[in-house]
Amino acid sequence: MNAPVDSLPLDAAAPRAAPWQRRAPWPLRVVETASTYLPLLLMAVLALGSWWLVKNTPMSDGDRTAAPLRHEPDYTMNQFLVQRFGANGAMRVQIEGDLMRHYPDTDTLEIDNPRIRALGDDGRVTVATARQALSNRDGSEVQLTGGAHVVRAATAAEAAIEFRGEFLHYFQYSERVRSHLPVVVTQGGSEIRADAMAYDHLAGVLDLKGHVRAVLSPPTGAKP
Repeated sequence: MNAPVDSLPLDAAAPRAAPWQRRAPWPLRVVETASTYLPLLLMAVLALGSWWLVKNTPMSDGDRTAAPLRHEPDYTMNQFLVQRFGANGAMRVQIEGDLMRHYPDTDTLEIDNPRIRALGDDGRVTVATARQALSNRDGSEVQLTGGAHVVRAATAAEAAIEFRGEFLHYFQYSERVRSHLPVVVTQGGSEIRADAMAYDHLAGVLDLKGHVRAVLSPPTGAKP
């Protein structure tokens, strides 16, 4: 006779779990969990490394804010002579002096005992001297200080004209001379003194300001 079902042992009646269904040991479970999240961990590490590199990479020169230039010379020249030429190859200006200092913040030249020789479009020569000069890069605009003297050479139709003073501002291309300080202007036998003046050769105008004193002589060849 068959035994009743309820008389079977409990461990014999319950089905046994298959080997693959058995619970893995906890170290193995930790490894499996870590393997599951490993790609995410790697991505987080790469992102953190990229942020660190960007944060600590030195900026390029273009990204840096340029420091303001100080008014200090970046180079000097002793007993120098500089010539500049026009597009046609003719010399336009020659500058020489005892000492020249270049200031990069203003791109100007400071010259001790300057001697400047400029050639106009009509070939007329102008010579300028002083104890000190402040010039732009090409020498077309010069501020003469201390015993300033500018001479425009004579032509067949016009006598030489001279300007003297403690300050003269000379413009080569526009052929102008001006000063806010007392000046003496001479041409031929005539002499004019003024507190300030502005001379424009191209316009043929001499503008005298302040107290003016003049000694005028008749042009050469004029009858008394």
